[in-house]
Amino acid sequence: MSTLPSFLRSILITGIFSFIAPTLFVVGILVCLSGLGYVPLFSPISRTGLEQITHFLSVFGSGSSVNGLLVIGLVCSLVGILFDTYTFYRHQNLRNN
Repeated sequence: MSTLPSFLRSILITGIFSFIAPTLFVVGILVCLSGLGYVPLFSPISRTGLEQITHFLSVFGSGSSVNGLLVIGLVCSLVGILFDTYTFYRHQNLRNN
């Protein structure tokens, strides 16, 4: 039973980082594209890129780009937790053999 606290701590940390990583990645792209819009030559490219990304996010969020970002973050978090659970299981099996 002593592995349960370390397992839960690992699951929690993995879930948090797996949520934050894609969220910060998408937000970083949006910030870079909006900053690029202040350069007169790149303004049309920035506007098109922002429209494409917000449309992509709104597909996953049923019309809301914020909900789409949350859905993508939650799905990545779930996948990270599943991978962490699998590696914990494999570590337990290999350690006992």
